Amino acid sequence: MSNEKIAAVELGTDGPLVGVQGLGCMGMSYAYGPTDEAEARATLEHALERGVTLFDTADVYGHGRNEEFIAPFVAAHRDEITLATKFAIERREDEPEFQQIRNDRPYLRQSVEGSLRRLGVDHIDLYYMHRRNVEVPIEESVGAMAELVAEGKVRHLGLSEVTSSELRAAHAVHPIAALQSEWSLFSRDCEGGPALVAAELGITFVPYSPLGRGFLTGSFVHADQELTTDDWRRTQPRFTGDNAAVNAALLAPLRAIAEARGVTLAQVALAWVHQRAEVHGLTVVPIPGTRKRTRLDENLDATRVVLTADELALLEPIADQVAGARYPDMSFSAAGRE
Repeated sequence: MSNEKIAAVELGTDGPLVGVQGLGCMGMSYAYGPTDEAEARATLEHALERGVTLFDTADVYGHGRNEEFIAPFVAAHRDEITLATKFAIERREDEPEFQQIRNDRPYLRQSVEGSLRRLGVDHIDLYYMHRRNVEVPIEESVGAMAELVAEGKVRHLGLSEVTSSELRAAHAVHPIAALQSEWSLFSRDCEGGPALVAAELGITFVPYSPLGRGFLTGSFVHADQELTTDDWRRTQPRFTGDNAAVNAALLAPLRAIAEARGVTLAQVALAWVHQRAEVHGLTVVPIPGTRKRTRLDENLDATRVVLTADELALLEPIADQVAGARYPDMSFSAAGRE
């Protein structure tokens, strides 16, 4: 098992140094089927040993249980890590179908206090607005978030799944340190605007699902046939029905590059995301999720893989050929608002 540390970059224009790859913690206790808790906790520790310092969760993951899951790790290493969590998606445990997006000040206040309590901390290093409710002016929401910074409850602000104009408007109210959106070989919606504005304003881009929720690793094809019944990916259009077979065929260029290089599909996919930094002139810190140390090492070793111009050209057409939307309901994303 490797202990070689990854490089570090600055978060935003005045934020902390963080490892050039973070760790998405959602799947450790939520959404992706059964978890080996001991191995997941060992993965958190090993990530820190290898220079990962940005650890990402959200209050909505398992109704707060994901925050509770990582709390002991946070307590043991508080001064060594940059802790990120999110608010804005309201769900109710006793009403599984209930979901709404809330960006209002009262809900923000309620949410931040809940996250602070569950995480066992007195401040959150990076606090994201997880999704945007267009009925609430973004200036109002970010203004309320800025109050948390002034009070010392939050150090830096982030946004997730916003448009370029929304990002610009938010940044005018208070500096935004990080923008989190889906960005992978299968999902390149953000390149048309948000990535450009992030580069202009010095905002770090934090790609979530850079491995296409595991699909780009080749570990499964038909989610509804291969994954456990409690795996959230069984509900996603890209991984089920005819779409799954179409999209599996799109992995052929990754396989060819991986075989020629002696690396894995995951490492090719992550190397591509990391190289978006040079292409778009911005800092990029992807947060692939894993709960296994072996997968963590595989992902981190991708930071040393540099794809050639010819290899990048082979991968370029993939996104335009992907079958199916990112979510069953794309109103859950920034799509259509730009």
